[in-house]
Amino acid sequence: MLKLLLKKQLFEIFSPYFYDAKKNKVRSKVSTALYFALFALLIVSLLGGIFTFLSVKLCAPLVSANLSWLYFALMGLIAVLLGAFGSVFNTYAGLYLPKDNDLLLSMPIPVSSLVAARLFSVYLMGLMYSIVVILPAVIVYWVIAGITPFLFLGGLVLTFLISVFVLTLSCVLGWVVAKISQKLKHKSVIAVLASLAFIALYYFVYFKAQSILQELLANAAVYGAQIKSSAYPLYLFGSVGMGNPKAMLIVAAVMTVLFGLTWMLLSRSFLSLATSTGKTKRRKYRETTSRQRSIDAALLGRELAHFTASPSYMLNCGLGTFLMPVCAVAVLWKGKSLFAMLDAMFVDTPGSVPVLLCVILCGLVSMNFMAAPSISLEGKSLWLMQSLPVDTWKILRAKIRMQMLLTALPLLLCIACTAIIYPLPPIWLLVIALFAVSYTLLAALSGLMLGVKMPTLTWTNELMPIKQSAPVMLTLFGGMGYTVLLFAGFLLLPGWMLGFPVYMCCFVGVNLILDVMLYRWLKNTGCARFAAL
Repeated sequence: MLKLLLKKQLFEIFSPYFYDAKKNKVRSKVSTALYFALFALLIVSLLGGIFTFLSVKLCAPLVSANLSWLYFALMGLIAVLLGAFGSVFNTYAGLYLPKDNDLLLSMPIPVSSLVAARLFSVYLMGLMYSIVVILPAVIVYWVIAGITPFLFLGGLVLTFLISVFVLTLSCVLGWVVAKISQKLKHKSVIAVLASLAFIALYYFVYFKAQSILQELLANAAVYGAQIKSSAYPLYLFGSVGMGNPKAMLIVAAVMTVLFGLTWMLLSRSFLSLATSTGKTKRRKYRETTSRQRSIDAALLGRELAHFTASPSYMLNCGLGTFLMPVCAVAVLWKGKSLFAMLDAMFVDTPGSVPVLLCVILCGLVSMNFMAAPSISLEGKSLWLMQSLPVDTWKILRAKIRMQMLLTALPLLLCIACTAIIYPLPPIWLLVIALFAVSYTLLAALSGLMLGVKMPTLTWTNELMPIKQSAPVMLTLFGGMGYTVLLFAGFLLLPGWMLGFPVYMCCFVGVNLILDVMLYRWLKNTGCARFAAL
Protein backbone atom coordinates (compact mmCIF):
# COMPACT_ATOMS: atom_id res chain seq x y z
CA MET A 1 0.00 0.00 0.00
CA LEU A 2 2.79 2.44 0.91
CA LYS A 3 4.52 1.76 -2.41
CA LEU A 4 1.35 2.63 -4.35
CA LEU A 5 0.83 5.80 -2.34
CA LEU A 6 4.43 6.89 -2.93
CA LYS A 7 4.01 6.28 -6.67
CA LYS A 8 0.81 8.37 -6.66
CA GLN A 9 2.55 11.22 -4.83
CA LEU A 10 5.42 11.24 -7.32
CA PHE A 11 3.00 11.35 -10.24
CA GLU A 12 1.11 14.25 -8.65
CA ILE A 13 4.31 16.25 -8.17
CA PHE A 14 5.42 15.81 -11.79
CA SER A 15 1.99 15.44 -13.41
CA PRO A 16 2.37 18.62 -15.60
CA TYR A 17 5.35 16.94 -17.27
CA PHE A 18 3.35 13.81 -18.14
CA TYR A 19 -0.11 15.25 -18.85
CA ASP A 20 -1.24 18.33 -20.78
CA ALA A 21 -4.32 19.56 -18.89
CA LYS A 22 -5.10 22.23 -21.48
CA LYS A 23 -5.29 19.73 -24.36
CA ASN A 24 -6.58 16.93 -22.11
CA LYS A 25 -4.09 14.34 -23.30
CA VAL A 26 -0.90 12.57 -22.22
CA ARG A 27 2.35 14.15 -23.39
CA SER A 28 4.69 12.22 -25.65
CA LYS A 29 7.86 10.70 -24.21
CA VAL A 30 9.99 13.24 -26.08
CA SER A 31 7.94 16.14 -24.72
CA THR A 32 8.16 14.75 -21.18
CA ALA A 33 11.93 14.31 -21.48
CA LEU A 34 12.31 17.88 -22.77
CA TYR A 35 10.25 19.25 -19.88
CA PHE A 36 12.40 17.40 -17.36
CA ALA A 37 15.59 18.55 -19.10
CA LEU A 38 14.41 22.16 -19.09
CA PHE A 39 13.47 21.94 -15.42
CA ALA A 40 16.88 20.47 -14.52
CA LEU A 41 18.64 23.11 -16.62
CA LEU A 42 16.83 25.94 -14.85
CA ILE A 43 17.47 24.51 -11.39
CA VAL A 44 21.12 23.65 -12.02
CA SER A 45 22.14 26.65 -14.10
CA LEU A 46 20.15 29.38 -12.34
CA LEU A 47 19.89 28.51 -8.66
CA GLY A 48 22.89 26.18 -8.65
CA GLY A 49 25.02 28.76 -10.44
CA ILE A 50 24.10 31.51 -7.97
CA PHE A 51 25.03 29.45 -4.93
CA THR A 52 28.14 28.02 -6.58
CA PHE A 53 29.38 31.58 -7.08
CA LEU A 54 28.59 32.39 -3.45
CA SER A 55 30.40 29.24 -2.30
CA VAL A 56 33.52 30.13 -4.29
CA LYS A 57 33.51 33.60 -2.80
CA LEU A 58 33.18 32.35 0.79
CA CYS A 59 35.19 29.13 0.77
CA ALA A 60 38.79 30.20 0.10
CA PRO A 61 38.94 33.06 2.68
CA LEU A 62 37.29 30.98 5.42
CA VAL A 63 39.40 27.90 4.73
CA SER A 64 42.60 29.99 4.85
CA ALA A 65 41.43 31.43 8.19
CA ASN A 66 40.89 27.86 9.52
CA LEU A 67 37.13 28.47 9.74
CA SER A 68 35.82 25.69 7.52
CA TRP A 69 33.09 24.93 10.05
CA LEU A 70 31.81 28.52 9.68
CA TYR A 71 31.65 28.07 5.90
CA PHE A 72 29.52 24.92 6.24
CA ALA A 73 27.38 26.55 8.93
CA LEU A 74 26.62 29.58 6.73
CA MET A 75 25.87 27.58 3.58
CA GLY A 76 23.88 25.05 5.63
CA LEU A 77 21.71 27.77 7.14
CA ILE A 78 21.07 29.23 3.68
CA ALA A 79 20.08 25.75 2.46
CA VAL A 80 17.71 25.29 5.41
CA LEU A 81 16.17 28.72 4.85
CA LEU A 82 15.64 28.21 1.13
CA GLY A 83 14.36 24.67 1.60
CA ALA A 84 11.90 25.65 4.32
CA PHE A 85 10.54 28.67 2.46
CA GLY A 86 10.38 26.71 -0.78
CA SER A 87 8.26 23.93 0.68
CA VAL A 88 6.37 25.42 3.64
CA PHE A 89 3.77 27.11 1.42
CA ASN A 90 2.95 23.72 -0.12
CA THR A 91 3.14 21.74 3.12
CA TYR A 92 -0.31 22.60 4.47
CA ALA A 93 -2.03 21.88 1.16
CA GLY A 94 0.11 18.83 0.46
CA LEU A 95 -0.39 17.25 3.89
CA TYR A 96 -3.93 18.17 4.84
CA LEU A 97 -5.85 19.50 1.83
CA PRO A 98 -5.11 17.44 -1.33
CA LYS A 99 -7.96 17.00 -3.80
CA ASP A 100 -8.15 13.27 -3.09
CA ASN A 101 -8.37 13.71 0.68
CA ASP A 102 -11.92 12.46 1.14
CA LEU A 103 -11.38 9.51 -1.20
CA LEU A 104 -8.24 8.24 0.55
CA LEU A 105 -9.64 8.77 4.04
CA SER A 106 -12.69 6.68 3.12
CA MET A 107 -10.47 3.74 2.17
CA PRO A 108 -9.06 1.17 4.63
CA ILE A 109 -5.61 2.81 4.51
CA PRO A 110 -3.61 3.18 7.74
CA VAL A 111 -3.15 6.79 8.73
CA SER A 112 0.57 6.18 9.20
CA SER A 113 0.93 5.07 5.56
CA LEU A 114 -1.02 8.09 4.32
CA VAL A 115 1.08 10.48 6.42
CA ALA A 116 4.31 8.79 5.29
CA ALA A 117 3.38 9.18 1.61
CA ARG A 118 2.41 12.82 2.08
CA LEU A 119 5.63 13.47 4.00
CA PHE A 120 7.61 11.97 1.15
CA SER A 121 6.28 14.60 -1.28
CA VAL A 122 7.10 17.36 1.23
CA TYR A 123 10.58 15.87 1.64
CA LEU A 124 11.16 15.93 -2.12
CA MET A 125 10.16 19.60 -2.34
CA GLY A 126 12.47 20.57 0.51
CA LEU A 127 15.31 18.43 -0.88
CA MET A 128 14.97 20.03 -4.30
CA TYR A 129 15.41 23.54 -2.86
CA SER A 130 18.05 22.75 -0.24
CA ILE A 131 20.31 20.57 -2.39
CA VAL A 132 20.92 23.36 -4.94
CA VAL A 133 22.61 25.26 -2.10
CA ILE A 134 24.45 22.67 -0.03
CA LEU A 135 25.63 20.34 -2.81
CA PRO A 136 27.54 23.07 -4.74
CA ALA A 137 28.94 24.27 -1.39
CA VAL A 138 30.25 20.78 -0.55
CA ILE A 139 31.75 20.24 -4.02
CA VAL A 140 33.44 23.66 -3.98
CA TYR A 141 34.95 22.85 -0.58
CA TRP A 142 36.27 19.52 -1.84
CA VAL A 143 37.88 21.28 -4.83
CA ILE A 144 39.50 24.07 -2.80
CA ALA A 145 40.43 22.28 0.44
CA GLY A 146 40.96 18.78 -0.95
CA ILE A 147 39.00 15.62 -0.26
CA THR A 148 39.56 12.86 2.29
CA PRO A 149 37.32 9.93 3.30
CA PHE A 150 36.08 11.82 6.37
CA LEU A 151 35.42 15.01 4.35
CA PHE A 152 33.54 12.97 1.75
CA LEU A 153 31.41 11.30 4.42
CA GLY A 154 30.85 14.59 6.25
CA GLY A 155 29.56 16.31 3.08
CA LEU A 156 27.10 13.52 2.36
CA VAL A 157 25.90 13.34 5.98
CA LEU A 158 25.47 17.14 6.13
CA THR A 159 23.40 17.13 2.92
CA PHE A 160 21.14 14.37 4.24
CA LEU A 161 20.72 15.94 7.70
CA ILE A 162 19.84 19.29 6.17
CA SER A 163 17.12 17.66 4.05
CA VAL A 164 15.68 15.94 7.16
CA PHE A 165 15.77 19.18 9.15
CA VAL A 166 14.06 21.04 6.29
CA LEU A 167 11.33 18.36 6.30
CA THR A 168 10.90 18.69 10.07
CA LEU A 169 10.82 22.49 9.95
CA SER A 170 8.39 22.54 7.02
CA CYS A 171 6.03 20.14 8.80
CA VAL A 172 6.07 22.18 12.00
CA LEU A 173 5.46 25.43 10.11
CA GLY A 174 2.75 23.74 8.04
CA TRP A 175 1.07 22.52 11.22
CA VAL A 176 1.17 26.08 12.61
CA VAL A 177 -0.31 27.41 9.38
CA ALA A 178 -3.04 24.77 9.55
CA LYS A 179 -3.94 25.76 13.12
CA ILE A 180 -3.94 29.48 12.33
CA SER A 181 -5.90 29.12 9.08
CA GLN A 182 -8.80 27.51 10.94
CA LYS A 183 -9.37 30.74 12.82
CA LEU A 184 -8.63 33.31 10.12
CA LYS A 185 -11.09 35.33 8.12
CA HIS A 186 -10.25 37.00 4.79
CA LYS A 187 -7.53 34.43 4.09
CA SER A 188 -6.90 35.66 0.56
CA VAL A 189 -6.03 39.21 1.67
CA ILE A 190 -3.78 37.88 4.42
CA ALA A 191 -2.05 35.60 1.91
CA VAL A 192 -1.39 38.56 -0.38
CA LEU A 193 -0.01 40.71 2.44
CA ALA A 194 2.21 37.87 3.63
CA SER A 195 3.52 37.34 0.10
CA LEU A 196 4.24 41.05 -0.31
CA ALA A 197 6.06 41.09 3.04
CA PHE A 198 8.15 38.13 1.96
CA ILE A 199 9.00 39.83 -1.37
CA ALA A 200 10.00 43.01 0.47
CA LEU A 201 12.18 41.01 2.88
CA TYR A 202 13.79 39.17 -0.02
CA TYR A 203 14.79 42.36 -1.83
CA PHE A 204 16.00 43.96 1.39
CA VAL A 205 18.29 40.99 2.06
CA TYR A 206 19.34 40.88 -1.60
CA PHE A 207 20.50 44.50 -1.64
CA LYS A 208 22.16 44.18 1.76
CA ALA A 209 23.85 40.85 1.01
CA GLN A 210 26.99 42.34 -0.55
CA SER A 211 27.78 44.60 2.41
CA ILE A 212 26.98 41.80 4.90
CA LEU A 213 29.28 39.42 3.03
CA GLN A 214 32.16 41.90 2.96
CA GLU A 215 31.76 42.61 6.66
CA LEU A 216 31.75 38.90 7.45
CA LEU A 217 34.88 38.14 5.44
CA ALA A 218 36.73 41.15 6.89
CA ASN A 219 35.99 40.05 10.47
CA ALA A 220 35.64 36.29 10.02
CA ALA A 221 37.87 35.40 12.97
CA VAL A 222 35.97 37.65 15.37
CA TYR A 223 32.54 36.41 14.29
CA GLY A 224 33.75 32.80 14.29
CA ALA A 225 34.95 33.05 17.89
CA GLN A 226 31.69 34.67 19.00
CA ILE A 227 29.54 32.00 17.32
CA LYS A 228 31.66 29.17 18.71
CA SER A 229 31.38 30.50 22.27
CA SER A 230 27.75 31.66 22.30
CA ALA A 231 26.13 29.36 19.69
CA TYR A 232 27.93 26.04 20.11
CA PRO A 233 25.18 23.99 18.35
CA LEU A 234 25.85 26.04 15.20
CA TYR A 235 29.54 25.16 15.50
CA LEU A 236 28.65 21.46 15.73
CA PHE A 237 26.34 21.81 12.73
CA GLY A 238 29.16 23.28 10.62
CA SER A 239 31.65 20.70 11.86
CA VAL A 240 29.55 17.92 10.32
CA GLY A 241 30.70 19.05 6.86
CA MET A 242 34.33 18.70 7.99
CA GLY A 243 33.77 15.04 8.83
CA ASN A 244 33.96 15.43 12.62
CA PRO A 245 32.65 12.06 13.99
CA LYS A 246 31.49 13.56 17.30
CA ALA A 247 29.57 16.36 15.54
CA MET A 248 27.97 13.92 13.09
CA LEU A 249 26.72 11.67 15.89
CA ILE A 250 25.35 14.53 18.04
CA VAL A 251 23.65 16.39 15.19
CA ALA A 252 22.21 13.16 13.75
CA ALA A 253 20.80 12.20 17.16
CA VAL A 254 19.20 15.64 17.60
CA MET A 255 17.68 15.53 14.09
CA THR A 256 16.31 12.04 14.75
CA VAL A 257 14.64 13.16 17.99
CA LEU A 258 13.15 16.26 16.34
CA PHE A 259 11.79 14.27 13.43
CA GLY A 260 10.37 11.62 15.80
CA LEU A 261 8.52 14.30 17.76
CA THR A 262 7.21 15.80 14.53
CA TRP A 263 6.00 12.38 13.37
CA MET A 264 4.12 11.90 16.64
CA LEU A 265 2.56 15.35 16.35
CA LEU A 266 1.41 14.75 12.77
CA SER A 267 0.10 11.26 13.46
CA ARG A 268 -2.06 12.49 16.32
CA SER A 269 -3.33 15.68 14.68
CA PHE A 270 -3.59 14.55 11.06
CA LEU A 271 -7.20 13.37 11.09
CA SER A 272 -8.50 16.33 13.07
CA LEU A 273 -6.79 18.84 10.75
CA ALA A 274 -7.48 16.97 7.50
CA THR A 275 -11.20 16.68 8.24
CA SER A 276 -11.58 20.08 9.88
CA THR A 277 -13.86 22.62 8.26
CA GLY A 278 -12.53 25.52 10.30
CA LYS A 279 -14.11 27.48 13.06
CA THR A 280 -17.72 28.40 12.43
CA LYS A 281 -19.42 31.10 14.37
CA ARG A 282 -23.04 30.54 15.31
CA ARG A 283 -25.36 33.38 14.53
CA LYS A 284 -28.93 33.89 15.55
CA TYR A 285 -31.19 34.72 12.66
CA ARG A 286 -32.59 38.23 12.67
CA GLU A 287 -34.91 39.48 10.03
CA THR A 288 -33.41 42.40 8.14
CA THR A 289 -34.22 44.37 5.04
CA SER A 290 -31.83 43.79 2.15
CA ARG A 291 -30.53 46.97 0.57
CA GLN A 292 -31.34 47.16 -3.08
CA ARG A 293 -28.45 48.01 -5.37
CA SER A 294 -28.37 49.16 -8.96
CA ILE A 295 -27.28 46.80 -11.71
CA ASP A 296 -23.99 48.65 -12.18
CA ALA A 297 -23.19 48.51 -8.44
CA ALA A 298 -24.05 44.80 -8.25
CA LEU A 299 -21.85 43.95 -11.25
CA LEU A 300 -18.97 46.04 -9.88
CA GLY A 301 -19.35 44.34 -6.49
CA ARG A 302 -19.19 40.96 -8.20
CA GLU A 303 -15.93 41.86 -9.97
CA LEU A 304 -14.38 43.18 -6.77
CA ALA A 305 -15.45 40.07 -4.85
CA HIS A 306 -13.83 37.85 -7.48
CA PHE A 307 -10.64 39.90 -7.36
CA THR A 308 -10.31 39.92 -3.56
CA ALA A 309 -11.14 36.20 -3.28
CA SER A 310 -8.12 35.10 -5.31
CA PRO A 311 -4.57 35.76 -4.01
CA SER A 312 -3.14 34.78 -7.41
CA TYR A 313 -5.39 37.30 -9.17
CA MET A 314 -4.43 40.08 -6.75
CA LEU A 315 -0.68 39.41 -6.75
CA ASN A 316 -0.25 38.92 -10.49
CA CYS A 317 -2.73 41.41 -11.90
CA GLY A 318 -3.08 44.03 -9.15
CA LEU A 319 0.42 44.51 -7.77
CA GLY A 320 0.35 48.21 -8.65
CA THR A 321 -2.55 48.80 -6.26
CA PHE A 322 -0.39 47.61 -3.36
CA LEU A 323 2.80 49.36 -4.50
CA MET A 324 1.34 52.82 -5.18
CA PRO A 325 0.61 53.68 -1.51
CA VAL A 326 4.11 52.41 -0.64
CA CYS A 327 5.58 54.70 -3.31
CA ALA A 328 3.52 57.62 -2.00
CA VAL A 329 4.91 57.13 1.51
CA ALA A 330 8.44 56.71 0.10
CA VAL A 331 8.12 60.01 -1.77
CA LEU A 332 7.10 61.83 1.42
CA TRP A 333 10.03 60.21 3.26
CA LYS A 334 12.93 60.44 0.77
CA GLY A 335 11.46 62.47 -2.07
CA LYS A 336 13.33 65.75 -1.57
CA SER A 337 16.81 64.27 -1.81
CA LEU A 338 15.79 62.05 -4.73
CA PHE A 339 14.32 64.89 -6.78
CA ALA A 340 17.33 67.10 -6.00
CA MET A 341 19.64 64.39 -7.35
CA LEU A 342 17.51 63.94 -10.48
CA ASP A 343 17.44 67.69 -11.13
CA ALA A 344 21.24 67.72 -11.03
CA MET A 345 21.47 64.72 -13.39
CA PHE A 346 19.12 66.20 -16.02
CA VAL A 347 20.10 69.85 -15.73
CA ASP A 348 20.80 70.07 -19.49
CA THR A 349 17.34 68.83 -20.52
CA PRO A 350 14.63 70.80 -18.67
CA GLY A 351 11.44 68.85 -18.05
CA SER A 352 13.16 65.47 -17.87
CA VAL A 353 12.32 64.93 -14.20
CA PRO A 354 8.54 65.44 -14.67
CA VAL A 355 8.69 63.11 -17.69
CA LEU A 356 10.53 60.56 -15.56
CA LEU A 357 7.78 60.95 -12.98
CA CYS A 358 5.19 60.18 -15.68
CA VAL A 359 7.25 57.14 -16.72
CA ILE A 360 7.20 55.83 -13.13
CA LEU A 361 3.46 56.42 -12.87
CA CYS A 362 3.01 54.68 -16.22
CA GLY A 363 5.02 51.70 -14.97
CA LEU A 364 2.91 51.43 -11.82
CA VAL A 365 -0.28 51.56 -13.87
CA SER A 366 1.08 48.84 -16.17
CA MET A 367 1.32 46.48 -13.17
CA ASN A 368 -2.47 46.50 -13.00
CA PHE A 369 -4.18 44.51 -15.75
CA MET A 370 -7.24 43.02 -14.04
CA ALA A 371 -9.42 43.50 -17.10
CA ALA A 372 -7.19 41.45 -19.43
CA PRO A 373 -7.90 38.01 -17.87
CA SER A 374 -11.34 38.90 -16.50
CA ILE A 375 -13.21 37.35 -19.46
CA SER A 376 -11.12 34.18 -19.36
CA LEU A 377 -11.59 33.85 -15.61
CA GLU A 378 -15.32 33.39 -16.18
CA GLY A 379 -14.35 29.98 -17.56
CA LYS A 380 -17.10 27.41 -17.86
CA SER A 381 -19.50 29.64 -15.88
CA LEU A 382 -19.49 32.32 -18.60
CA TRP A 383 -23.02 31.30 -19.53
CA LEU A 384 -24.26 32.62 -16.18
CA MET A 385 -23.32 36.17 -17.11
CA GLN A 386 -24.62 35.76 -20.64
CA SER A 387 -27.99 34.48 -19.39
CA LEU A 388 -28.61 37.42 -17.04
CA PRO A 389 -31.31 39.89 -18.13
CA VAL A 390 -28.63 42.59 -18.21
CA ASP A 391 -27.25 44.64 -21.06
CA THR A 392 -23.95 43.09 -22.21
CA TRP A 393 -22.23 46.46 -22.19
CA LYS A 394 -22.90 46.84 -18.47
CA ILE A 395 -21.08 43.55 -17.82
CA LEU A 396 -18.02 44.71 -19.74
CA ARG A 397 -18.19 48.19 -18.22
CA ALA A 398 -18.05 46.71 -14.71
CA LYS A 399 -14.72 45.07 -15.54
CA ILE A 400 -13.34 48.40 -16.76
CA ARG A 401 -14.63 50.22 -13.70
CA MET A 402 -12.98 47.73 -11.36
CA GLN A 403 -9.55 48.36 -12.89
CA MET A 404 -10.10 52.12 -12.95
CA LEU A 405 -11.21 52.16 -9.32
CA LEU A 406 -8.28 50.06 -8.07
CA THR A 407 -5.73 51.98 -10.15
CA ALA A 408 -6.79 55.62 -10.46
CA LEU A 409 -7.36 56.32 -6.75
CA PRO A 410 -3.93 55.15 -5.49
CA LEU A 411 -2.37 56.77 -8.56
CA LEU A 412 -3.84 60.16 -7.68
CA LEU A 413 -2.51 59.68 -4.14
CA CYS A 414 1.01 59.30 -5.60
CA ILE A 415 0.57 62.47 -7.65
CA ALA A 416 -0.67 64.40 -4.61
CA CYS A 417 2.29 63.30 -2.46
CA THR A 418 4.71 64.19 -5.25
CA ALA A 419 3.14 67.66 -5.58
CA ILE A 420 3.74 68.25 -1.87
CA ILE A 421 7.44 67.33 -2.04
CA TYR A 422 8.28 68.53 -5.56
CA PRO A 423 6.34 71.72 -6.37
CA LEU A 424 5.44 72.04 -10.03
CA PRO A 425 3.45 74.69 -11.94
CA PRO A 426 -0.31 74.04 -11.75
CA ILE A 427 -0.54 73.49 -15.51
CA TRP A 428 2.19 70.82 -15.28
CA LEU A 429 0.35 69.02 -12.49
CA LEU A 430 -2.85 69.14 -14.54
CA VAL A 431 -1.04 67.63 -17.54
CA ILE A 432 0.43 64.86 -15.36
CA ALA A 433 -3.00 64.06 -13.90
CA LEU A 434 -4.63 64.01 -17.36
CA PHE A 435 -1.91 61.76 -18.71
CA ALA A 436 -2.16 59.37 -15.76
CA VAL A 437 -5.95 59.06 -15.97
CA SER A 438 -6.03 58.76 -19.78
CA TYR A 439 -3.34 56.08 -19.73
CA THR A 440 -5.12 54.19 -16.93
CA LEU A 441 -8.28 54.14 -19.03
CA LEU A 442 -6.28 53.08 -22.09
CA ALA A 443 -4.73 50.17 -20.17
CA ALA A 444 -8.15 48.98 -18.96
CA LEU A 445 -9.84 49.28 -22.37
CA SER A 446 -7.01 47.64 -24.31
CA GLY A 447 -6.73 44.80 -21.80
CA LEU A 448 -10.46 44.10 -21.97
CA MET A 449 -10.43 44.32 -25.76
CA LEU A 450 -7.69 41.68 -25.94
CA GLY A 451 -9.57 39.58 -23.38
CA VAL A 452 -12.71 39.62 -25.52
CA LYS A 453 -10.82 38.83 -28.74
CA MET A 454 -8.55 36.07 -27.32
CA PRO A 455 -10.29 34.42 -24.37
CA THR A 456 -9.05 31.19 -22.75
CA LEU A 457 -12.13 29.51 -21.31
CA THR A 458 -11.01 25.86 -21.06
CA TRP A 459 -8.46 26.24 -18.24
CA THR A 460 -8.20 23.83 -15.31
CA ASN A 461 -6.20 26.18 -13.07
CA GLU A 462 -6.89 29.91 -12.81
CA LEU A 463 -3.15 30.62 -13.05
CA MET A 464 -3.38 29.75 -16.75
CA PRO A 465 -5.51 32.78 -17.78
CA ILE A 466 -3.82 34.97 -15.14
CA LYS A 467 -0.20 34.29 -16.10
CA GLN A 468 -0.08 32.45 -19.43
CA SER A 469 -2.86 33.87 -21.61
CA ALA A 470 -2.17 36.01 -24.67
CA PRO A 471 -4.19 39.06 -23.42
CA VAL A 472 -2.10 39.24 -20.24
CA MET A 473 1.20 38.91 -22.11
CA LEU A 474 0.29 41.50 -24.73
CA THR A 475 -1.02 43.93 -22.13
CA LEU A 476 2.06 43.54 -19.95
CA PHE A 477 4.64 43.91 -22.73
CA GLY A 478 2.60 46.60 -24.43
CA GLY A 479 2.69 48.67 -21.23
CA MET A 480 6.45 48.17 -20.99
CA GLY A 481 6.92 49.29 -24.59
CA TYR A 482 4.74 52.36 -24.01
CA THR A 483 6.84 53.28 -20.97
CA VAL A 484 10.11 53.01 -22.92
CA LEU A 485 8.69 55.06 -25.79
CA LEU A 486 7.57 57.80 -23.41
CA PHE A 487 11.02 58.39 -21.91
CA ALA A 488 13.12 57.61 -25.01
CA GLY A 489 11.03 59.96 -27.13
CA PHE A 490 11.80 62.84 -24.79
CA LEU A 491 15.56 62.28 -24.43
CA LEU A 492 16.68 60.52 -27.64
CA LEU A 493 14.22 62.13 -30.04
CA PRO A 494 13.83 65.93 -30.00
CA GLY A 495 10.89 65.71 -27.62
CA TRP A 496 12.58 67.87 -24.98
CA MET A 497 12.68 70.76 -27.49
CA LEU A 498 8.88 70.90 -27.36
CA GLY A 499 8.90 71.39 -23.58
CA PHE A 500 7.26 69.21 -21.01
CA PRO A 501 3.62 70.45 -21.30
CA VAL A 502 3.47 70.26 -25.10
CA TYR A 503 5.25 66.89 -25.25
CA MET A 504 2.96 65.30 -22.67
CA CYS A 505 -0.16 66.86 -24.23
CA CYS A 506 0.72 64.98 -27.44
CA PHE A 507 0.61 61.71 -25.49
CA VAL A 508 -2.60 62.75 -23.73
CA GLY A 509 -4.18 63.45 -27.12
CA VAL A 510 -3.12 60.08 -28.51
CA ASN A 511 -4.38 58.35 -25.36
CA LEU A 512 -7.78 60.01 -25.62
CA ILE A 513 -8.12 59.13 -29.32
CA LEU A 514 -7.28 55.49 -28.60
CA ASP A 515 -9.65 55.51 -25.61
CA VAL A 516 -12.54 56.66 -27.79
CA MET A 517 -11.76 54.07 -30.49
CA LEU A 518 -11.49 51.20 -28.00
CA TYR A 519 -14.60 52.35 -26.14
CA ARG A 520 -16.67 52.33 -29.33
CA TRP A 521 -15.26 48.91 -30.37
CA LEU A 522 -16.08 47.35 -27.01
CA LYS A 523 -19.57 48.84 -26.89
CA ASN A 524 -20.44 47.50 -30.33
CA THR A 525 -18.24 44.70 -31.69
CA GLY A 526 -16.96 43.69 -28.25
CA CYS A 527 -20.45 43.16 -26.85
CA ALA A 528 -21.39 41.03 -29.85
CA ARG A 529 -18.25 38.92 -29.48
CA PHE A 530 -18.85 38.46 -25.74
CA ALA A 531 -22.44 37.35 -26.33
CA ALA A 532 -21.24 34.82 -28.94
CA LEU A 533 -18.53 33.21 -26.77
